[in-house]
Amino acid sequence: MLYLVPEIALTPQLAHALGERFGERVVVMHSSLNDRQRFDAWQRARRGRARIVVGARSALFAPLERLGLLIVDEEHDGGYKQEESPRYQARDLALVRGRAAGAVVVLGSATPSMEAWLSADEHRSARIVLPERVGGGALPEVELVDMRSEFRETGEDRPLSRRLTAALRETIASGEQAMVLINRRGYTRVLLCRACGEAISCIACSIALTWHRVGRRLMCHYCGYSSARPQDCPACRSPYLADIGFGTQRAEREIAEAVPGARIERLDRDAVRSPRTLARVLGGFSRGEIDVLVGTQMIAKGHHFPRVTLVGVLSADAGLRLPDFRAGERTMQLLTQVAGRAGRGDRPGRVIVQAFRPEHPALRAGLAQDYEGFAERELAARKMLRYPPAAALANLIVRDTQQEKAFERGAQLAERIREAGEGKVAVLGPSAAPRARLREQWRVQLLVRAVKRRRLVDALRRALGELTGSRGAFPRWLIVDIDPHQLL
Repeated sequence: MLYLVPEIALTPQLAHALGERFGERVVVMHSSLNDRQRFDAWQRARRGRARIVVGARSALFAPLERLGLLIVDEEHDGGYKQEESPRYQARDLALVRGRAAGAVVVLGSATPSMEAWLSADEHRSARIVLPERVGGGALPEVELVDMRSEFRETGEDRPLSRRLTAALRETIASGEQAMVLINRRGYTRVLLCRACGEAISCIACSIALTWHRVGRRLMCHYCGYSSARPQDCPACRSPYLADIGFGTQRAEREIAEAVPGARIERLDRDAVRSPRTLARVLGGFSRGEIDVLVGTQMIAKGHHFPRVTLVGVLSADAGLRLPDFRAGERTMQLLTQVAGRAGRGDRPGRVIVQAFRPEHPALRAGLAQDYEGFAERELAARKMLRYPPAAALANLIVRDTQQEKAFERGAQLAERIREAGEGKVAVLGPSAAPRARLREQWRVQLLVRAVKRRRLVDALRRALGELTGSRGAFPRWLIVDIDPHQLL
């Protein structure tokens, strides 16, 4: 059996539960293991000593000879998409491997991807619905805080609303636990000059640097560049630099000030750099040694902590501003998933969600746990706009140190693809990618779309065939991503 999860953070709890039932026949595989551990796990699976493999997307390739069952838990999650070469979607490859092995494939999720939902609608797969929570508990009570009203009434720009602050104090005083989600790392999102309006940005990317109070550095989360915090604006030499927005580090500090004495831990990629640290934090929270767990989406899915009765979500609508047709779907999924962490024991749960756009349909659907209503509206919109899963899509990125050259190559590729598509393939672009410059490379984007996947693939092969070398690889200045999970 293969049991896939989207995050390495989910493997310890799952492996422990399976180990209690199946003993030494369970083995864990993921990229954070050292070479020796990976070799031992691979050999145990190959020789048949391990019959159950648990892991993240790379575990899909485990050498199990008699594969009978393949489970893809939280199948909707973006963690199953390999964003570097070789690019693949582990969920889709699981279906391919399961078909080849004659195995049963189970795609599990409380918020299925639009692809999985449409597949069941079209009877290409069977839909099995579990209408009740494990243990029969009730869904948590949900409260939405309009941060526009909060600011008007208090005049303060604070991460925590008065309602969430009071709920945190009540929860900790009652001996219960809380989780707080803010899907952004660091302390301050942007360091902005109030005089000229320029943000302090990365020297290699068109990305604003994030201020990390822990470590006292401004950091780029894409190329790794970091610098000390300047006293003056590099553009106009003004001393009026303002901290705009917030991340997990500031949320952690605000909670510590609001609830003195609370035991707080942070779970994000900055705080957790090894499986040992991850196991320590999750284990401590599970044992009740931590009162509040603050983190990014790492805390939102798959975890089972019966003592958690309160979940707070900060900036719940931030993801809706991204230029991506899946923005609403991701927001709804994240809200539904993190809300599901509350009230999993014998005590009722509650969820407090803070947003500046509380009327957005994706937020409303996530808070109401109305997945079916959201899926019906979202699929109708995708069909009208011809976006996946109603059509096949490829994202092509042309890179160059010179912006003009990148646009020139992009225009040439667009023309060749249009000719190869013979009117059956649409090409949008070339245009500047949302992240226009990364690692000193300008990025130009082409979106290639067709109703049928075969038409899309054939057009790309004809148009781009001569660009591949003897090894069949595209040149380094071109990225071809078929079925992209994100368009940034």
